[in-house]
Amino acid sequence: MARYSNIKIIEDPKENGGARFYSTTFYPKIPLSENDVYVLTGKGDRLDLLANQFYGDPNLWWVISSANASLTQNSLYPPVGVQLRIPGNLSTILEAYNVLNQ
Repeated sequence: MARYSNIKIIEDPKENGGARFYSTTFYPKIPLSENDVYVLTGKGDRLDLLANQFYGDPNLWWVISSANASLTQNSLYPPVGVQLRIPGNLSTILEAYNVLNQ
């Protein structure tokens, strides 16, 4: 799922000859679930690779990032030896994301 596919593009004709940018993107709170999986990160782990492994889509790395607030947000590289929560309720998360960003 392309995370910005439904995000409104804003054009400002006064800025840089009609600058275009995305409006603010909102992310849902991701509650704990009995379907969550926990992994320990190792050398070479990246959030996009983990998203591909667990969800079949590397573009969903932001779900793992959002679920682990202790991580540096908007970075694909988690520290080695950190326990990550991989949310198991993906469809609920994506639905909440779409509702927030309509």
